[in-house]
Amino acid sequence: MRRKILRALNGGLLAAACLIMGAAATQAQDKYPSKPIKVLVPYGPGSATDIAIRIVGEEMRHTLGQPVIVENKPGAFGIIAIEEMARAKPDGYTLQVGNSGTNSVAPLIYKKKFKINYDKDVVLVTRISELPLILVINPNLPVKTMAEFVAYAKANPNKVRYASVGIGSNNHYDTENFARAAGIKLVHIPIKAGGAGIAQAVLTDDANMTIVNAASSRGMVAAGKLLPLAVIGDKRLPEYPNVPSMAEVGFKGVGSGLWGALYAPAKTPRPILEALRKGVADALASEEVKTAFKKQMITPIPDPSLEAAAAWNKNETAYWRKITSEVKVELPE
Repeated sequence: MRRKILRALNGGLLAAACLIMGAAATQAQDKYPSKPIKVLVPYGPGSATDIAIRIVGEEMRHTLGQPVIVENKPGAFGIIAIEEMARAKPDGYTLQVGNSGTNSVAPLIYKKKFKINYDKDVVLVTRISELPLILVINPNLPVKTMAEFVAYAKANPNKVRYASVGIGSNNHYDTENFARAAGIKLVHIPIKAGGAGIAQAVLTDDANMTIVNAASSRGMVAAGKLLPLAVIGDKRLPEYPNVPSMAEVGFKGVGSGLWGALYAPAKTPRPILEALRKGVADALASEEVKTAFKKQMITPIPDPSLEAAAAWNKNETAYWRKITSEVKVELPE
């Protein structure tokens, strides 16, 4: 009898131990993140969006305890990267970083090209960064100020050429919106080589003007190879103290900065989205990221909550819906 009781007790203890071990294993599996996180970039290496996520991703290794692997998936207006992310398992291990061109403009103007329902399948986790842009011209043009440029363009309709990173891109729409506000007619030269390509097009006089990354063009401006006419936005930049803002030259609200943001599949559980949002925010608050961002003239702009991110995204989408409906450009079939 005594042996039977002991066997029963031992069996009960073993079962309890198994339950505890099973619960511990489940907890370990549920802990996020427990493996590397992949972030898809819809541009090639070296783009502003790519640089920002690489800086932040390296610090997220410390804030989240797992490596962040950046994978470049350029092409198709960002659709390739967006769709791969949206179709991935919604477990927080496949994400996408984007900007106004890929994640605000493209879902509006290229809706038929998407094989997913962008609004239902993609969710914004948090904004990451904002990079200032400047409107520059080739110094060979016989103008020195924005007023002179507008007057010259009016006197020479369809003679001034501008470069953009592609048809339907955010800087394509921003430039056409500027032309509409200024009452001028420009010729569009789409360039597939990104920000470096559009700056090069103006340097070689293939184009007369463009809207370009204020940080990467500093050397060319300092060397007199590019002439900045205005900072895109309402304020001057400390790095360009003598260059007026668009607001100062009479075009308040025309054009936008280049923001970067992190996206996930829409069905990703809220606790994982919150862990990611906090991981990005903590990384952006680090001295390492602040220092690296300052060198690139990048401003960190984390959202304080998932709700704040959603509200901002709604407003940004409304802004671009208005711009893309009012500014008519010829889009590819």
